[in-house]
Amino acid sequence: MLLAVQGAAHVIGFVIGLCVGLALLWLLRQRYNARLRLMLSKIQNTDAASPELPYEFQLSSAILSQRAKTETLHQQIDDFRLVMKFAPLGYLQVNGENQLLWCNLQAQKILDIDSQIDQQYPRLLLALARSYELDQLVERTRQTQTVCQLAWTFYSISPDPYNVSERPAYPIRGCGIPLPEGQVGIFLEPRQDAIAQAQQRDRWLSDVAHELKTPLTSIRLVAETLQGRVDDSLKHWVERLIKEVVRLGQLVDDVLSLSQLEQQGQLDDDDSDADLVPLIQNACQSLEPLALLKQVEFVYSGPPQLIAQVNPGLMHRVFFNLLNNAVKYSPAQQTIRVQLRLDLTCYAPENDAGNASASDRLKARTEDGERAALPAILFEVIDQGGGFLEQDLPHVFERFYRSDPARSRADSEKSAQELGTAGGTGLGLAIVRRIVSAHQGWVEAQNHPDTGGGWLKVWIPGNRLKSIAP
Repeated sequence: MLLAVQGAAHVIGFVIGLCVGLALLWLLRQRYNARLRLMLSKIQNTDAASPELPYEFQLSSAILSQRAKTETLHQQIDDFRLVMKFAPLGYLQVNGENQLLWCNLQAQKILDIDSQIDQQYPRLLLALARSYELDQLVERTRQTQTVCQLAWTFYSISPDPYNVSERPAYPIRGCGIPLPEGQVGIFLEPRQDAIAQAQQRDRWLSDVAHELKTPLTSIRLVAETLQGRVDDSLKHWVERLIKEVVRLGQLVDDVLSLSQLEQQGQLDDDDSDADLVPLIQNACQSLEPLALLKQVEFVYSGPPQLIAQVNPGLMHRVFFNLLNNAVKYSPAQQTIRVQLRLDLTCYAPENDAGNASASDRLKARTEDGERAALPAILFEVIDQGGGFLEQDLPHVFERFYRSDPARSRADSEKSAQELGTAGGTGLGLAIVRRIVSAHQGWVEAQNHPDTGGGWLKVWIPGNRLKSIAP
């Protein structure tokens, strides 16, 4: 009897131990499966095997799929680098410490980088390419986390003090793109060819204008001589001929003026202290006969005196061209608002090659990378015409630019007939932009929110301001 009880106790103990072991095994299995599910969820494989299969098989399938995707991504990276290596644009990439991680052949050529790039032990970008503007572009892109652009002139400096050689300087345009982990990618575009072509085009245009000036003068003299000798029935043809010759003469003069401004560059040597208010008044008086024909009135708003260091003759040309443009496209019996003031909250544009220098734009930043306001003299002309098309606003100050050639020419001829003039040449606003750029200023075209008409604005840097009357 005792043996039977002991045997039963052993059996019960065995069963209890077996149940406890099975329970522990089940718990371990559940924990193991939970870990497998967690790993599967982290892999996030959309092409995983059926959920009815064991987790081990699903995980193995997911790992194989991820490995294939990783190999594909590595191949895509290699293909991308191969394409970028021989791309016509330069590209370089720096880490958060401004160390050069990789650059293509074109970037090495543009920045004159001779040494090989060691990806395991990267060197500082400034140690390889000594460009202050490039370093500032990288910093600004990283701090603002936006795509930034900058154009500057690169002066190649040899990093070897024992092998100093003169290397040519050439213009570059850079575009910075923020990347993860503080990295920055920079695209570099050499612009010396484009600038050389533009200069060649300008020289050709200037030469053609010079060749046309003398025969146009002769044609005008002959036409004016014939004007009093022909029959009355033919006089309107002679008058039309004279108007067209005058218009072509204005075009030639504008082309020559623009070419001369392009050759002069900065005009600091010709600057003097001048009061802008009389210059504006003189421009209005010059256009007064045309304004009276359309019954257009100029309304000035600004200080009685504002003295700045400018070229008086060229600034008079700026005011005259802007006001002439407003008269041309203003409806009859309307007012043209002319405003002059000191703008303390303006921001110089960063992507306009015709404006402030690269160093000036870089200085127009606070230490945290935000754009800093620059005080400037602001001149505004607001008309009540039809305004500009939105797609045309960035191109208003380009030479010969017309949004709709047929309509623009028709409007110009209609306005010219009303004013008794020969019409515009399409270079007036381009001359304005070039003169303002020579004064380190910038221009902008908008549509005024109140009048709906054109709103042309000119900024002259505040460091040229000498005094302003209250």
